[in-house]
Amino acid sequence: MTITRVFLSVLAIGLGVLIVFAALEAPMGESFGRITQDLWGWTALADLYLGFIMISVVIACFERSWLTAILWIVPTYIFGNVWAALWLVWRLPEVSERLRAA
Repeated sequence: MTITRVFLSVLAIGLGVLIVFAALEAPMGESFGRITQDLWGWTALADLYLGFIMISVVIACFERSWLTAILWIVPTYIFGNVWAALWLVWRLPEVSERLRAA
């Protein structure tokens, strides 16, 4: 379990670093403008937001309070999968335990 959490943490940090490098290279608005000129760009964005919706449902199912769930879900739509990965690293033991019990 610990190795999985470390692996997910490394991936989240790597994605965060990639985001910083991308932000330093080009403004996000310009880049998204180019992405939305292509159907594959729209498809990738739809895929990204579908993932946000799915992790939001998982978070809502696992968090005990709606306030805590909202405090985890809302930043997902701002910080993306880096934030979702942090939640998963934080809650992985409980998620794994509850899935085994199901």
